Amino acid sequence: MNPRILLADDEPDIVAPVSYALRADGFEVDAVGDGEEALAAGRSGDYDLVILDVMMPGMQGTDVCRLLRTESIVPIIMLTAKDAEIDRVLGLELGADDYVTKPFSTRELASRIRAVLRRRDLERSASAGSLLHVGDIAVDLASHRVSVGGRDVRLTPSEFKVLALLAGEPSRVFSRWQIMEHLWEASYVGTARAADVHVSNLRRKIEEQPAKPRRIVTVREAGYKLVPA
Repeated sequence: MNPRILLADDEPDIVAPVSYALRADGFEVDAVGDGEEALAAGRSGDYDLVILDVMMPGMQGTDVCRLLRTESIVPIIMLTAKDAEIDRVLGLELGADDYVTKPFSTRELASRIRAVLRRRDLERSASAGSLLHVGDIAVDLASHRVSVGGRDVRLTPSEFKVLALLAGEPSRVFSRWQIMEHLWEASYVGTARAADVHVSNLRRKIEEQPAKPRRIVTVREAGYKLVPA
């Protein structure tokens, strides 16, 4: 069965050629033109991947991404006319799997889609049955579930990836660059300080006192490590 793609963009000059090119490349494509339609369609669970334009009528793509991420782990690619680092970081923090800046070639987009879908399949295969424990933290790589002291904790995909990285090698110090490159699964070209944002958000969810963390420890001028609390 061909992968089903949901394309959400309000620009006909983009929707028409992109839909045509992706269908010619073997994908099934449904297109919607505003945020509310995108959210409703994305919630249906009928798609293998969702493409969201950042700027759409009614509800912006970033809001759609945030809401979908509270309910689903469907892969999401964001489209945007902006190229500022803050927009890339925001997309990542909200749970986007990739970020494509307009203008782009349909060949590039198709390649990015296949890479994201391939990565998802590899992660599913590699994580089947894998469960990590560090102190009272349990990380289920297969179901993307996390518990702390027996309490379920809801994480964004980016927060989960940071925690899984740290939990995979407890007490190892990971630099900010290593954390960001793990998140992007490629060489990261922005500022490594973006890692601080992810760690801070993660601490708020797994630490009893985020201002005095006992689980995710800062190693001065080196990075972060996860230790049993």
